[in-house]
Amino acid sequence: QVQLVESGGGLVQAGGSLRLSCAASGRTFTVYNMGWFRQAPGKEREFVSAISRSGSSTYYTDSVKGRFTISRDNAKNTVYLQMNSLKPEDTAVYYCAADFGMFGSGMWKESNYDYWGQGTQVTVSS
Repeated sequence: QVQLVESGGGLVQAGGSLRLSCAASGRTFTVYNMGWFRQAPGKEREFVSAISRSGSSTYYTDSVKGRFTISRDNAKNTVYLQMNSLKPEDTAVYYCAADFGMFGSGMWKESNYDYWGQGTQVTVSS
């Protein structure tokens, strides 16, 4: 079992930046691949980014490539999402999630993930 707690959300103007953090506790952090998802009002939750156990491999959804960067600090049991050049369409609740399986092209699937955080709100004003 692992517990995930997101932080770092808030209100920012378009073009601004935020860094989200997700702190993990419980089972050894390095056994999990980690992902970020988001859910905008009235929409389904969607994949944003994922990172492998070692941090050597990452995936991004097309809409955030070049703007968002996922990283992890295994010594601190924390995964980050650095978000730059934010747009109003990035407004959503952002969730981190942990996956115990094999890291691969299926990391965009919610069903791959075993544990979820409670989410943190990101609001980008125009």
